Amino acid sequence: MVNAGGEFIMVYMTAADRAEADAIAEALVQGKLAACVNVLGEAASTYRWQGRVEKAAEVVLIAKTRAALFGQVRETVKALHSYDVPCIVAYPMTDGFAPYLDWIRAETGG
Repeated sequence: MVNAGGEFIMVYMTAADRAEADAIAEALVQGKLAACVNVLGEAASTYRWQGRVEKAAEVVLIAKTRAALFGQVRETVKALHSYDVPCIVAYPMTDGFAPYLDWIRAETGG
């Protein structure tokens, strides 16, 4: 394990359906904006939207990338997403297996 030093992030996202999630994952990996995107499948979401409590099925994605690329990741996801306000949030990787982090760096042009 090695301290990631703030260079790496995981980006948590949700999509309206599997097709949208797959399109986002493909675009991020093809564009070298993420080394890997896990499409985790359907989640039951309960949320407040425009003053009402809503429920919906969504598909969860987690992308592994570098913090320096978050702005481009966000813009790519927004361009492909059907929601007005998509969930796109980043969490720092505080530690990790050095060869895996090296792979993320290499696959994202770092």
